[in-house]
Amino acid sequence: MQNFTYYTPTRVVFGKGEVERVGELLRAEGARKVLIHYGGESARRSGLLERVERAVKDQGIDFVSLGGVVPNPRLSKVREGITLARAEGVDFILAVGGGSVIDSAKAIGYGIPYEGDVWDFYSGTAQPERVCPVGAVLTLSAAGSEMSNSSVISDEENGLKWGLNNDICRCRFAVMDPELTYTLPPYQTACGVVDILMHTMERYFTHEKDTALTDELAEGLMRTVMDCGRKALRDPKDYNARAQIMWAGSLSHNGLTGCGTVGDWASHRMEHELSALFDVAHGAGLAAIWGSWARYVYREEPERFAQFAVKVMGCPNDFRDPEKTALAGIEAMEQYYREIGMPTSVRELGHDLNESEIQLLAEKCARRNPNLGGFKTLSQDDMIQIFRMARG
Repeated sequence: MQNFTYYTPTRVVFGKGEVERVGELLRAEGARKVLIHYGGESARRSGLLERVERAVKDQGIDFVSLGGVVPNPRLSKVREGITLARAEGVDFILAVGGGSVIDSAKAIGYGIPYEGDVWDFYSGTAQPERVCPVGAVLTLSAAGSEMSNSSVISDEENGLKWGLNNDICRCRFAVMDPELTYTLPPYQTACGVVDILMHTMERYFTHEKDTALTDELAEGLMRTVMDCGRKALRDPKDYNARAQIMWAGSLSHNGLTGCGTVGDWASHRMEHELSALFDVAHGAGLAAIWGSWARYVYREEPERFAQFAVKVMGCPNDFRDPEKTALAGIEAMEQYYREIGMPTSVRELGHDLNESEIQLLAEKCARRNPNLGGFKTLSQDDMIQIFRMARG
């Protein structure tokens, strides 16, 4: 088991109606003027923004608003938010939405006190030292950004989608009301389930041996999310299913399921290139990539994949042939993706990859991640092979 530091400073306020407490949470943080950052107009039509604004006003806190965040959040919107926040004297950012909105809010937070361009942080040419604080009202269970130290932003002009991990961006608080997820389209619910699973699997597939408790936490989380994903798709207003998924989304990406392990984020990094090229939903892109990655790397330690097959996917254990068990587990996970309406190839995403696109995807990924992977280190040629396999 590796040494680790587990740091989770975010205050979680969970349950029905807790959005009404957002004003007092902002007051406790000393906020005087807030930027309320959100996505589409559905937040306004649903009445959620009015509830949030009323809660803020009731505490005597001033605010300005900026909507328009889209999936794979755009650098141009981040820059717009930085300009607005500076002009208005904003001292706190409240993200009302899912991972894309929270990531955009974090990026704005990085940019407000910085004299250069915020993309410097994402390109790695500078490191943030200060941030305007961020809080969240979560409306989509998926990215786990409400409790993570990560933010991923797309530079749409240059076709880049890059992430930044830094503890100073962690949300001061996260309000999580599962009822806010009732109206999500089934496709978004399923994408969220995949993202949660993948945040756990990227930490789970490791060569570390003495991680029994961390393994059990990860395995239980994955089984729960898969079961509750089915239930939420059958009945979108199943509160208990929505609640389990929402809490799992936070735990899957706040570091808990990776304590003591060395993770492998190859599927995420490769999917980022897919998203940058085709603007696909992140969870769907992950589902399209994962099976090909798994089949390419499982021989590095088939016993680990066999453990996943048995303990997570419920496959019978062929003790004489761990490779057979490992492959059964990979196929079972892909079958689950199909069951919830997710793709298992790029073609099923609606794109036919040609050879030049495959070469471009691999080249861009390798340039950003020259030693990609932990379970198996991938060269650019390895990435080409995985993208070819994922083509479908």
